[in-house]
Amino acid sequence: MDLYLFNIIHGLVGKWKIFDWLGIFLADYLGYFLILAVLILILKQTGWQRKIYFFSLISLSLILSRGIIAEVIKFFVARPRPFSVLNIQPLIDANGVNASMPSGHMAFYFALAIAVFFLNKKMGLYFGGAAILMGVARIFAGIHWPMDILVGAIIGITSAFLVKYIISAYNILVTKQL
Repeated sequence: MDLYLFNIIHGLVGKWKIFDWLGIFLADYLGYFLILAVLILILKQTGWQRKIYFFSLISLSLILSRGIIAEVIKFFVARPRPFSVLNIQPLIDANGVNASMPSGHMAFYFALAIAVFFLNKKMGLYFGGAAILMGVARIFAGIHWPMDILVGAIIGITSAFLVKYIISAYNILVTKQL
């Protein structure tokens, strides 16, 4: 199923120049705009406590999902990237990383989308849509299998919910002690 879905999505490469350009943009550059947007969202929050809360929620979600869970799984699974297995030319650089499972980008950007959703539901949905487009584009670009994208997304979503739960539990404990 993974190879089948990969072939459908990646099979569109080279058919239309605009799709190739769009795929490269979504896979490689969209993330920079999302980071800029989230920084603006944090800075627009009123009150320093709210800014610190959302900065902490976002930062810890990203560290847990991308920096810890995704890296540990990559180390143990070490799944080769599609371009290595299928001898295809990827549209973007994979940054010299050979392990494909899970997608660190998806772990990162889905954690970001859920954390933003906790701050602003409408913006969180936009971020989630952008993360989905980025995931499909990374398959299109030939650097991830569909299952890599799905597992990365699950890691990101779960991490953000877990961090929110931990922060909320910590706040309840601290409030009771005061």
